[in-house]
Amino acid sequence: MILQSLNILNYRNIREASLEFSDKLNCFVGLNGQGKTNVLDAIYLLSFTKSAFTSQDSLNITHGEEMAMVQGIYRSPEQLKVESLKLKEDAPLVISCGLRKGVKKQFRKDKKDYPRLIDHIGLIPLVMVCPADHQLIEEGSDERRRFMDVVIGQQNRKYLDSLTQYNALLKQRNALLKQYSDAATPPDDLLEVLEWQMVEPAEYIFKARTDFFREFEPYFQEVYKVISGSAEMPVLVYQSQLQDRDLREAYVRTRQRDLILGWTSQGIHKDDLEMKLGEFPLKQVGSQGQQRTFVLAMKLAQALYLGKAKGERLKDEGKPILLLDDIFDRLDSERVERIVKMIQGDDFGQIFITDTDRQHLTEIVQPNEGAKIFHVEGGRIE
Repeated sequence: MILQSLNILNYRNIREASLEFSDKLNCFVGLNGQGKTNVLDAIYLLSFTKSAFTSQDSLNITHGEEMAMVQGIYRSPEQLKVESLKLKEDAPLVISCGLRKGVKKQFRKDKKDYPRLIDHIGLIPLVMVCPADHQLIEEGSDERRRFMDVVIGQQNRKYLDSLTQYNALLKQRNALLKQYSDAATPPDDLLEVLEWQMVEPAEYIFKARTDFFREFEPYFQEVYKVISGSAEMPVLVYQSQLQDRDLREAYVRTRQRDLILGWTSQGIHKDDLEMKLGEFPLKQVGSQGQQRTFVLAMKLAQALYLGKAKGERLKDEGKPILLLDDIFDRLDSERVERIVKMIQGDDFGQIFITDTDRQHLTEIVQPNEGAKIFHVEGGRIE
């Protein structure tokens, strides 16, 4: 999908903005803290129904205001082609999100509320690359599982439903384990019922992640090769307990230990992505530039994967929107040049970039006819 225009009212430090975008490249320049990232977050909100940076909707409302509104108007690449030929076109897609303190947020598609917010995920595929992505390396396996969930969930509705079901059952099992950790006779029958219910969604999630990684890994290798100039040997491996054990049997075998621990030690909630350079862990041997290149390759490969995946929602939506927030810091000039050249190619769709260096963005924009540069200062955008 192509975001043609964006209207913002009282979102973070942006009190009011009405923006028209290029269908290929859009750049936001300004000093740190002026609101560049907030524009990208508003775009992210319209794809994922929530902010990329906080789960508390009230924190996205401008200080001192009671409500906020973000609205985006989208067209498919096919609709844009029809418009350029002055032929009859379908109506644009209008997505809006209203936030009000103390009230459940209102999220609409063409003026109609969603029965469930999860039903919107995947309609407007999007990938965001930002400095916080370094948590993929620094933090625990939760971050790396979330990476897989965000990618797969945008093109597979059953995956999201299975994940929701599994997590709810896992929460119930963990609650029982804590409740009966000191009991002489734990409720084995009840635990067994929960475990049987957990197996089916877990096996589906495992298969979906396995299939995803098999298709994703070649994209990752190719992107890393382009960015690094083939200087390193990156290794990314999907790890899951389900690769070598039957989950139902594992639950039975470890039930007594889980009661002592007070939590579930077996299942797809322990999955991980191993990240290495050659034979050694990336976190231990990778320089700052190598680590940033590794994570960038993962996120840009995500965009390529979604652009070519044939999921329930993606088959007609084309390439995902790509948000690049301050990604060039601490990368050498050669790697920056390779990244810019790559994302300007036909494999990537509409792009939004933020940077503090006006000259830098001007050089990026010059080869792109119709590209736009926006100046951001104190929440005002020109």
